[in-house]
Amino acid sequence: MVTMIDITDVSANARDASGACCAPLVREPLGADEAEQLARSIKALADPTRLRLLSIVAASEGREACVCDLTAPVGLSQPTVSHHLKILTEAGFLTRSKRGTWAYFSLVPESLDRVARVLLAA
Repeated sequence: MVTMIDITDVSANARDASGACCAPLVREPLGADEAEQLARSIKALADPTRLRLLSIVAASEGREACVCDLTAPVGLSQPTVSHHLKILTEAGFLTRSKRGTWAYFSLVPESLDRVARVLLAA
């Protein structure tokens, strides 16, 4: 049995008018510093528990939640939840405020949009 495959001509004759074999860039690609910062942000999000915590805070009234309300939904101890919340805060997704003995975490407006905007074409 013979299998036919498509072949793309990448020879000089198939190039566009500029002489490039690929489409030109339509926007500025990420620089080294910007890529480093974006990687840290994405790394902070690349954990199922952190995504759940962020989702719970975002879904809470006023986009704010007390750490005391975040331990049960994820089934982890308070120190472990606090560790995850610290990482999300350092990455700029949450802010922390202390009220008495409890810490409250709020979603930073447009923090997720910032990550998406870098990856989307203009």
